[in-house]
Amino acid sequence: MPVTRGRRADARRNVTAILDAAVECLSRDPDASVADIAQAAGIGRVTLYGHFASRGELLDAVFSRAMRHADAALDDLDIEGDPRQAMTALIRSSWRIVSQSRALLTAAQRGLPHGRVRELHEEPLRRIERLIERGREQGTFRADVPVPWLVATFFSVLHTAADEITAGRLDEAAAPHAITGTLLAAFTPPGQPVPAPE
Repeated sequence: MPVTRGRRADARRNVTAILDAAVECLSRDPDASVADIAQAAGIGRVTLYGHFASRGELLDAVFSRAMRHADAALDDLDIEGDPRQAMTALIRSSWRIVSQSRALLTAAQRGLPHGRVRELHEEPLRRIERLIERGREQGTFRADVPVPWLVATFFSVLHTAADEITAGRLDEAAAPHAITGTLLAAFTPPGQPVPAPE
């Protein structure tokens, strides 16, 4: 039994080292290879493939862990009170997370099956959905389009901003203002004045 426990502990350490190395490598280069990641983790490719059968499987594990961390970070955010102020705070906090992991997001978009990146955002997106529903009930957010469409708009605007920065078409310092202004306009009921982003 001690030998088995020791092997399991070694395996857990290897997996942690691989995931940490993958984040480091992919943050520098979204196209980093399995060989690059194995070298950064201090293990051989055979050992890496013993835990992750393909680069895609490794990317999925890395991005899944990143999304769990992001969701945990957003748990600390108070989004009660005025829905518009709560939405502004949620936009800013969500954008900080997206901005910090922009290269990792690019790697996931390039290496994971279509729709998987959105699927891995389901937990954070539920938080946005709840806030939108509360804002609709209070008349703060528009009720003439479906909630899933507004959630998709939130997701798309943040991710498009990351793509635009990577492509050099959007200044990173201007992104929070642009994202907040765009989303507040998108969520404001027709006929109501659109608030200026803080």
